[in-house]
Amino acid sequence: MATSKKKQTREAKPFDVDALWALDRLGAPSLSPDGAQAVVPVTRYDMAKNKGATSLWLLSTLGGEPRALTATGEKDGQPRWSPAGDLVAFVARREQEDDKDEAPQLYVIPPDGGEGRRVTKLPFGVESFKWFPDGQRIAFVSWVDPGLKGQAAQAERRKADKDRKESAYVTEEGFYRFWDHSLPMNRVPHLHVLDVASGEVRDLFEGTDFELSRAEPDADTFDISPDGRRIVFSFDPYTPKTLEHRHALAEIDVRTGRAQVLLQEPGWDLTAPVYSHAGQHIAFIARHWGLKHTMPRNLAVLDTHGNWAVLSEEWDQDVAAPLRWDEDDLGVIFCAEDQGRRHLYRFDVKTLHAFPLCEGGHVGAFALEAGTLVVLHDSASFPPQVSVVDREGDAEEQVLHRLESFNDAALASLRFGEVEELWFEGALGDLVQMWLYYPPGFDPKKKTKAPLMQLIHGGPHTAMGDIWHWRWNHQAMAAQGYVVACVNYHGSSSFGNRFSDSINGHWAELELQDIEIATDLLLKQPWADPKRVFATGGSYGGYMVAWMNGHVPAGRYQAYVCHAGCFDWAAMFASDAYLWTTKELGTPYWKDPAKVAAQNPMAHAQNFNTPTLVIHGQLDYRVPDAQGLAYYNTLKTQGIDARLVWFPDENHWVTKPRNSKLWYGEFFDWLKRHDTAGSRRGAKKKRA
Repeated sequence: MATSKKKQTREAKPFDVDALWALDRLGAPSLSPDGAQAVVPVTRYDMAKNKGATSLWLLSTLGGEPRALTATGEKDGQPRWSPAGDLVAFVARREQEDDKDEAPQLYVIPPDGGEGRRVTKLPFGVESFKWFPDGQRIAFVSWVDPGLKGQAAQAERRKADKDRKESAYVTEEGFYRFWDHSLPMNRVPHLHVLDVASGEVRDLFEGTDFELSRAEPDADTFDISPDGRRIVFSFDPYTPKTLEHRHALAEIDVRTGRAQVLLQEPGWDLTAPVYSHAGQHIAFIARHWGLKHTMPRNLAVLDTHGNWAVLSEEWDQDVAAPLRWDEDDLGVIFCAEDQGRRHLYRFDVKTLHAFPLCEGGHVGAFALEAGTLVVLHDSASFPPQVSVVDREGDAEEQVLHRLESFNDAALASLRFGEVEELWFEGALGDLVQMWLYYPPGFDPKKKTKAPLMQLIHGGPHTAMGDIWHWRWNHQAMAAQGYVVACVNYHGSSSFGNRFSDSINGHWAELELQDIEIATDLLLKQPWADPKRVFATGGSYGGYMVAWMNGHVPAGRYQAYVCHAGCFDWAAMFASDAYLWTTKELGTPYWKDPAKVAAQNPMAHAQNFNTPTLVIHGQLDYRVPDAQGLAYYNTLKTQGIDARLVWFPDENHWVTKPRNSKLWYGEFFDWLKRHDTAGSRRGAKKKRA
C-alpha cells in the first residue's frame, strides 16, 4: 500500500465511493530529455459539481515537491517534452482572448512557468501527437474529409457540419462506431505536420488513400525517424475498413510526401511501429491472425533491407504497446501481463530473453530518458503513483523511489482489507488463479460468518489482477463486509495462449466450472455463510451471471448483478465488435443457430430463477443497451424479482461522479435487500 498500516489510525474509516472519487488520478508520465523532471496529468473530481479537471504537474526525479504546471484548462492531457526540454506540448480545450476551442488543440508551455500557448487552430482538432527530433515540428493526428485539400476547405466542411439541421448518421461503412461514439461521418484520421513557430500545417496523407486506424489512432500508431525525414505508421490496407482487419506498415517521406508500404504479410496484423535510435531497425507488434484470431501479440523487428522476424514467439506472453528501444538499441522495453500482474520488461533482441525491469502489481505506463526510467504503477491496495526505477541495483531486488505523494494523506485516513492470491484445480484439471479481497479488520478465525461475492471479470480475454480499479473497485466492495472473490477463469489473459484460447466456440462452459469450483472451495471455509452468496459481473462477466441464472440451481446465489451484460448473441450483431463475436462463438448466428443458442443466455430463459439487478448505459456500443433491457424485461415477465438502472448518458462504464455514486448505492442496496440471512442475524444482535 502507499501508506503502511502503522500510519493508519484507529479513527480511519472504511473505503467507500466518496473516498474513491476524492482521490487524485495520475496519468502516464513524460520525461524531460535529461531525465531530471517528469510531467504527469492529474485529474481531480468534484462530486458536488459532478465533473473533473485535469492539470499538468512537474515531478523532480532528483527530489523535491511537485509543482503545478497548468491550472486553467479543464482537460490538459497527453503531455510530451520537446527534445530540447524547453517546452511541454499537450492537448487541451481552452479559451484564450475570448476564443474558445471547439475541438481539442495543441498547446505548448515552458516548464519553468508561464501560460500555455495555442499552436493549432484546426477545424477538427488534434487527436494525438509526437515531437520531431529537431524540436521545431510536431506530427499529429486529425480526422479530416479526405476528398478536400487545404485547411480552408476543411474549415468550410466543419462549418457545414455545425450548420447541418439533420441529425441522421448515414454510412455504407462496416466499421462506423466504436465503444461509445460514432466515427466521424465521411472523415478519416490523417497524419499532419505542424511548424511550431509559424503555425503552418501540412496534411501528409492529403491526396492519398492512406489513413491511420479508425479505432483510437493514438501516438502508438506512428513514429518519427531519428533524422526526422521519415514517419512509419500502421494502416489498414483493405477496403472497406473493418475493426477486424489486419494492419500493414508503411513509411512516408516527410519532405516529398511519398509513401511506400514497408511490410504487408497475409495473415499478420502489424502495429505499434517504433524506430531504433540508430534508425536501422523498426520494432513493432505482430499478431498472426491468419492462424487464429486469438493468437498473442508478439515483438517483431524489421530492418532497412526489408527483412523481418518475430522475436518473442517462444515467450508465451502478450506484448502491449507502446514499445520503446532501450538506449543501447540492444533491447526493447514494453509492458506485458503475467498471471494476473502486469510487469515492465526488457526484451534482449540478441538472446531473445525477456527480464522484468519493474514488477507489478500493475505497471500502467513508463518513460525512459538519459538513463532514467519512470513508471506509473498501482496495485490492489493503492492507486496509481509515479516512481523512478533503480536500474543499477541488484536485479533480484526491485527498488522504486516515489516522486509524489498526492494521495498519501487521504489513504492514511482509510482502512483497507487484506488481499490474497490463491490457486486451485479448475476445469480440465488446470490450475486457476483466484484473488480474495477481505473486509478491513477481517479475522478468519472468528466465528462471525461473512457474505461472499463472486466478482466476475469481463473480456473474456482479460484478467482480474493485482490492480487498482477506478470503476469496480474491489476494496470499496470488500469494505461493505463482503469477501470478494475474483476468479481468472479459463479464457483469461496472462496465463498463456492455450489457456486463453480454451473457451472459444463453447463460451460459459469452462468458465462456469471454474467459478463454481471456487465457490465450493470458499463455502468450506469456516467464515463463509452459504445463505449469503452473491454473483456480480460486467460485460462478459454480466453475460456469465445471465448464463448462471439459467444454469445454476435456485438458492445457490441469493442475487445477481448484471452490468452491461450480453444476453442474446444474435442481437449482439448491433455491437461495434460484431465480427469478433462470431469468431469467438465459432460461427455467425445464421450459419449454425444451434451452436450460437448453446452459448446464449436467452435460449435458457425458461430456467431463470434468481433476483437480478440489471445496469446498462445507452451509449454502450460494445454491448448495446437493448441487451440489458431485453434481459430485464424477460425477468419481469417471468415474475422474477428484478430492478433496472439505465443511464442515458453513460457508456460501457459509468464515468460521471454522481452516476457512479448512484451505481454503488444501487449495487449494495440490491445485495443487502436479498441478504435476508444477514438481516436476521443483525436483528438478533440488536435485540440481544
